[in-house]
Amino acid sequence: MNPAWSVILFTTLAGAGQGLVMALAVTALAGTSLTASLATSGLAVSLGLLVVALVASFLHLGRPERAWRAVLMWRTSWLSREVIVLPIFIGLVAVWLGLHEWQAAGVLRDTVLPLAAILLCLVLWYCTAMIYACIRFIQEWAHPLTLVNYTLIGLSSGLVLFTALTAFAGPEQLVRPAAGWALVVTIVAAAVRMVSIARNRRLKLKSSLQSATGISNPQLVQKSMGMTGGSFNTREFMHGRSRAFVARIRYVAIGAGFVAPALLLLPALAGAGAAVAWLVVAVLVQYLGLLAERWYFFAQARHPQNLYYQIVS
Repeated sequence: MNPAWSVILFTTLAGAGQGLVMALAVTALAGTSLTASLATSGLAVSLGLLVVALVASFLHLGRPERAWRAVLMWRTSWLSREVIVLPIFIGLVAVWLGLHEWQAAGVLRDTVLPLAAILLCLVLWYCTAMIYACIRFIQEWAHPLTLVNYTLIGLSSGLVLFTALTAFAGPEQLVRPAAGWALVVTIVAAAVRMVSIARNRRLKLKSSLQSATGISNPQLVQKSMGMTGGSFNTREFMHGRSRAFVARIRYVAIGAGFVAPALLLLPALAGAGAAVAWLVVAVLVQYLGLLAERWYFFAQARHPQNLYYQIVS
């Protein structure tokens, strides 16, 4: 597949925003007192990430003014369900940001908004992942690991960001536990993602030139697609990069998306004084790695139509 940068930005930014909200909600439910600055900065950053992600999702639309029509197919389309859940989630985060001081004063119960945020986080991750997992003819995506990866990667990026914000805004005693959870989730996310990559590389595709043409000869080779130039199909369903380039992106995704952040979390886990600087670098490096990871997620998927539109004569 040919990855659209708008979709890459949407899924990575929204995932980090959801992960940050999840970290804030779980911390609040655990009875840990969040400082006013941490609550405000955390909710504001997550809200900003979600809004920017929403704007990015419009960039690949031919007629953005008609985007609202996506909600009409909510009975059968996971994309429509995502379009419905995302604004509700953004609204909830905005309400939580506006009312967190009242909540501390007892106007709202401490569990209401955090529980609602966790529920909507999980529903939104599920909807987003199912957009791809429900496409049965793309075997790389049609697997439960797609759901797990979207959730774990979002949690990892959100927890790393939460740890950095905690180092800035306090409380100080929360930095090491936050770094510990971020490290654990990042390691688990890396392990699961590597399992899914290995699975996809071993896949035996159900579709082939033989099954498409009805000619069983194993030596069947396509020489031309029957046209002298590219088309919509060659642009949208094939990235056109070499295998070596895709392999390099895979290494960048694993190294920058998981290994480097895990190592950069260690100073905070050890209570080092310069941990804030390392955490800022961890957030930046991980996001660059997750851009590569999401590009690879789309590029690794092999659309059956490429069996025909793979060569420009």
